[in-house]
Amino acid sequence: MRPFSTRANAPTAAERVRSILAAAHSMTVVSDGIHTEVRRLDGAGAMGHFHLHAPFEDTEAQTTTRVPVRLELTDVAPTPVRDRVRARVKVTGVLAAPYDAEAAQSTCMEFGQAVLEDAQGRTYVTLHALEATELDPIATSEAGMLTHLVDDHSEVVPLLLRLVRPHPDSGMLRALPVAMDRYGVTLRLEYPHTHHDVRLPFKTPVTDIDQVGPQIHALLTTARRLSHTGHLLT
Repeated sequence: MRPFSTRANAPTAAERVRSILAAAHSMTVVSDGIHTEVRRLDGAGAMGHFHLHAPFEDTEAQTTTRVPVRLELTDVAPTPVRDRVRARVKVTGVLAAPYDAEAAQSTCMEFGQAVLEDAQGRTYVTLHALEATELDPIATSEAGMLTHLVDDHSEVVPLLLRLVRPHPDSGMLRALPVAMDRYGVTLRLEYPHTHHDVRLPFKTPVTDIDQVGPQIHALLTTARRLSHTGHLLT
């Protein structure tokens, strides 16, 4: 039986940035020296408030008012895992006027760069990469799905642990789902003084939200089969 790899396909940096921008419930806007906390994004994410576009190239546009702006977003795990901050995103650029938090329409922002910071380090993402990336169909539903899994289906995680190789040793304190994306589920294994994440890949990447349930059931079916047959994964 084919083992599950901890090096399964994972979202690219551009996919992660786009998902964070789409799923964010709040962000900090730093413009003209003023920090503005935007706490209600009304399900539209950061891009419901800012329209990103390429830098202007004509001389006239470059001589008009240009106000530096920075969007700061924090990606927090929806489940009560240790070290819940999964990533931070900063998007820099310029505006044609000082930021107005009360504006009814989205603000046009001339894109500079996006930076993703996570446990793997810092990655720069271009506007071209963001525009070329399709939004993960799970992104805006991930938090609800993971909390539902933890609150209403506590038996699922012990089953999923049967797919982890090498198998967690007896020193593990607990395991919880920390992330879900179109490629699979990530579990966080917590030990007394450390923790690490392991990815359980879906058979194929999800292209529609309705495919998530069958993909998770497929993982659970494999886990049960392992238990019944006594096969060991190496």
